[in-house]
Amino acid sequence: MLQKKSFTLLGHRTSVALEAEFWAVLEREAARVGASLSAFVAEIDAGRGERPLASALRLRALAAAREPS
Repeated sequence: MLQKKSFTLLGHRTSVALEAEFWAVLEREAARVGASLSAFVAEIDAGRGERPLASALRLRALAAAREPS
């Protein structure tokens, strides 16, 4: 089931729908680096290039899941 979350990125509101499992990993990663989820998403957004934001978030979550604990 997709969960939609809204963020303000570069002064514009945007919504992203991801599976709950991806949000859980992203929230854990944001906490690990001491950032809010919004700040973490903004950082990913800033470095995503032409890739859609949802794809960039999924790839970041995948990378985090692959990192050794």
